Amino acid sequence: MFYFLRKRRGRGIINCNGEVTMKLIRIDELKGDEVLAKPIMTWDYQLVLPEGATLKKEYIEKIIELGIFNVYIKEEELKQSEILILKSELKDNVRLKVKDILERHTYQNNQELEELSNTADNIIYTMLEEEQIVEKVFDIRERSSDIYEHSISTCSLAILTAMKLNVDKNIIHDIGVGCLLHDIGLRYTTVNFVGRALKDMSKQEAAEYKKHPVYGFSALKKEKWISKISKNIILYHHERLNGSGFPLRTGDIPFECRIVNVCDAFDEMICGIACQRAKVYEAVEYLKNFKNILFDDKVVDVFLSFTAVYPIGTHVLTNEGELGVVLSQNKNFNERPVIRIIKDKNGNDVKETVIKNLMEIHSIYIEKVLD
Repeated sequence: MFYFLRKRRGRGIINCNGEVTMKLIRIDELKGDEVLAKPIMTWDYQLVLPEGATLKKEYIEKIIELGIFNVYIKEEELKQSEILILKSELKDNVRLKVKDILERHTYQNNQELEELSNTADNIIYTMLEEEQIVEKVFDIRERSSDIYEHSISTCSLAILTAMKLNVDKNIIHDIGVGCLLHDIGLRYTTVNFVGRALKDMSKQEAAEYKKHPVYGFSALKKEKWISKISKNIILYHHERLNGSGFPLRTGDIPFECRIVNVCDAFDEMICGIACQRAKVYEAVEYLKNFKNILFDDKVVDVFLSFTAVYPIGTHVLTNEGELGVVLSQNKNFNERPVIRIIKDKNGNDVKETVIKNLMEIHSIYIEKVLD
């Protein structure tokens, strides 16, 4: 199979196990040293670069001059670590550290909590080292989670959102610290909140759960090592613009807290903290529907700019009745991914490889997600 010097509909190759072995990528996304999965040929079959050739930077410039917009590169099976904001190993290590510190913590015994300030800096530094992190679309997935992983996920989401909003780096540090500690008040409650919506709790349970921001804020309000911004994040993370949040029921929310409001609400939904666990696309729709009602519209827009609506591996039904699986994302068009068709509109298995890039086929859209 060849890649010619004319624009063609994007195609991909799937092996017998359903794993992606090559990927169609835009020329401007190449960093150099990628390996060609298909040869590049001219329209009259003159070889430009053979399959297996390493794309040096000087080659990339020449390819652009030839008017080529996309090439196929070899790719191993997509791994979760390649699409996470924080790499799996770092996330696991940070979770253990956060868990160890918080589980040893008792009310107003705060000496060890200061170590989480360095943990936040480590997360920020690691993200800053990630090349073009603010330009990427991430496959954030629904999951079962504890409050430690939730705190770390909220931290990484809020830091990335703040980066994209060009927030001052010192304030980003305070946001990171506040996120790692935002649910510390849950350590002082006995309410079972995992997978349970507030409406399904008893009045006493719901009232107790809604006190956790106050418990956390009260435990740390006299500490000098934690900033006012971080303390406010602990107190305000469940407040909403229309005053329907808790515990203060105020719409006068500091901007840094508005960032955390969005990230915390999204992550709670996809991992089932004080709510029934939702699909990513449902959490995305929730943020869209309540933009400028519950949540700051500017923050929501930035957050959704890097959040894939349909993560890789999601099974979807198109408006044409075909069943597909999401293979990759299109930057800036998070609702129109690249999909592989696995069943036709009659429900028959598709034996040949059929790849549809929804950015190139405007008449097709995703009608619903299939569980």
